[in-house]
Amino acid sequence: MLRIRRSANGEVVFTVSGQMDEESIVELETLMNSEEKGRRIVLDLKDLTLANEDAITFLVRCEAAGITLKNCRAYVREWINAKRRER
Repeated sequence: MLRIRRSANGEVVFTVSGQMDEESIVELETLMNSEEKGRRIVLDLKDLTLANEDAITFLVRCEAAGITLKNCRAYVREWINAKRRER
C-alpha cells in the first residue's frame, strides 16, 4: 500500500511512503495530471519502502517529463539508471 501526501509552496511535492505498485502508480499519475500545467512537481521518495519494476519504469518516465525525484534511495537510483540505459 502506498500513502501519498501532497504539499505545495511554489512547487507541488508528493511525498510517498510504503510500497509502489501498479495500482498506486495509477493513483499517483492521476494526482499529478490534475495539477496545473507548468507547475513544478517533486516526488519525495524518502519513505518509499518497496518498488517493483513497474514503479521503476514509472519513475524513469517521471524524470523524463521533468519531475524531480527527491530523497531517492541508492538502490532505486541505480535501478532507474540501469533501466534508462536499456532504452
